[in-house]
Formats: sequence, C-alpha cells, structure tokens
Amino acid sequence: MNTKSWKDIKEDVYGMKGTPRRDELDRDFESFKIGVLLKKAREDKNLTQEQLAELVDKKRTYISRVENNGSNLTLKTLFDIVEKGLGGKVKITIEV
Repeated sequence: MNTKSWKDIKEDVYGMKGTPRRDELDRDFESFKIGVLLKKAREDKNLTQEQLAELVDKKRTYISRVENNGSNLTLKTLFDIVEKGLGGKVKITIEV
C-alpha cells in the first residue's frame, strides 16, 4: 500500500511553496482559519450571529459569510468584530 502525506498531496496537486497556485491555496486556508477562529470566539461568548452583528453594526448575513470564509474581510472590520463585538485583541504576524 502506497500512502502519501498531506504535504505530498498538496505539492502534487498545488505545487511547491512559492508557486502561484500553492500560494493561493495557503492564503485561502488562512482566510478560512480566521472565519473558524471568529466563529469559535463568538460561540465561546455565547453570542448569536445576530447579536454579534448588532454589536459591530453589520448584518447577520455578513457575520455568517465571514465565519464561513474570512476572505474579503477588512482589517478595520476584523478589529471591530474582535474588539467591539467579542471584547478581545487581534494579534497579527507577518513572515517575510
């Protein structure tokens, strides 16, 4: 039986790190993770999407979109959701 690791599969399908297709996959995954983290934080605070939306002056459908795919989220909105809505702090790291 010949099994492959997730890393090998990603390289076979999306290319090596640094290639445009692989970079896009990695960016999309980071956006997805932001949505998952925001959803978990909201649930930990026992807030509904509607309640969070009211706290940050957004629509519930917008909160849902962010939680399902964090892409197209501005930094201002991210800070508003985390700080105003969830009472937390945002930490961002940049790798070069």
